[in-house]
Amino acid sequence: MNLPLSQLPELSPNRQAFPLVEEFLARSELLRIKVHNQNGVTVIDCGVHVSGGWEAGILFASVCLGGLAQVKLHWLDFSGLRWPAVEVVTDHPIRACMASQYAGWPIINGKLLAMGSGPGRAIVHEGGLFKTLGYEDHSETAIICLESEELPTEEVIQYILEECQCDPTNLYILVAPTASQVGSVQIAARALETGLSKLMELGYNLGKIVSGCGVCPVSPVACDNLSALGRTNDAILYGSTVLYNLRDEERLDSLVKQVPSCSSKEYGRPFVEVYKKYGNFYDIDPHLFSPAKVWLCNLNSGRSFHAGSLRPDILRCSFGLETNL
Repeated sequence: MNLPLSQLPELSPNRQAFPLVEEFLARSELLRIKVHNQNGVTVIDCGVHVSGGWEAGILFASVCLGGLAQVKLHWLDFSGLRWPAVEVVTDHPIRACMASQYAGWPIINGKLLAMGSGPGRAIVHEGGLFKTLGYEDHSETAIICLESEELPTEEVIQYILEECQCDPTNLYILVAPTASQVGSVQIAARALETGLSKLMELGYNLGKIVSGCGVCPVSPVACDNLSALGRTNDAILYGSTVLYNLRDEERLDSLVKQVPSCSSKEYGRPFVEVYKKYGNFYDIDPHLFSPAKVWLCNLNSGRSFHAGSLRPDILRCSFGLETNL
């Protein structure tokens, strides 16, 4: 499957996201982040040794999406649970979500595993995903986002430099732990990408998708990384709603039922329980990693198809919410 990204006007995720990186540099104190220079490379700490915040989280998510999406934070009702939510809207869903935001680059950082995402992945363009997308970015500026508990080591920085083949002064690395305010926000902003990943896994031609919108609750910051992993995943699996506008000649009622998280045999339990059962992220049923609710709107027929439901009961449990009667 070769998607028609090459037919689009040149919209480099790295070039589009660079003004957002400049905003990080110009507003570091206001955003409660810290900028470091390591051998010429700019490393932006968004939550490892600093507090960060929701505003930095919105900016971090916007960078992850290659500057090709609008990211906003507001209150939303999740079937009776009113909670802060992240909304992502894009008219370039494949380039923003799959060629940039998708966290498909595992990087060994000391004794830890950091997940790499962001516009720089389109420069490296390694792996089956980019063969499927048929796309790469030739920007001289490279921007990488790391989900990690630690800042990158010198070895990791050198590795990223070699992979991106850029000058150190043109490499920007943003870092945020899962258990941080920035982490909670930027992961919630991945609901739209999660749905696209599921559609691709089901063999659907993503080239038919024109635009997308997604909303997801922002999980409270957990006290440890495992709990944060559980909460951020639960936010997507049981709280997110995504909508895709597409053009297709086929009926979509059968397809849409396969997309939401409820299509998995592991559905219905907090993610941390599922994770402890398997002990390995990659052994978990891949069908579980999906938004809670999915809408497919066919621009050709004018018909819309829906599947899935929200589970505020699981969110309340996962988020550790207490109710005063």
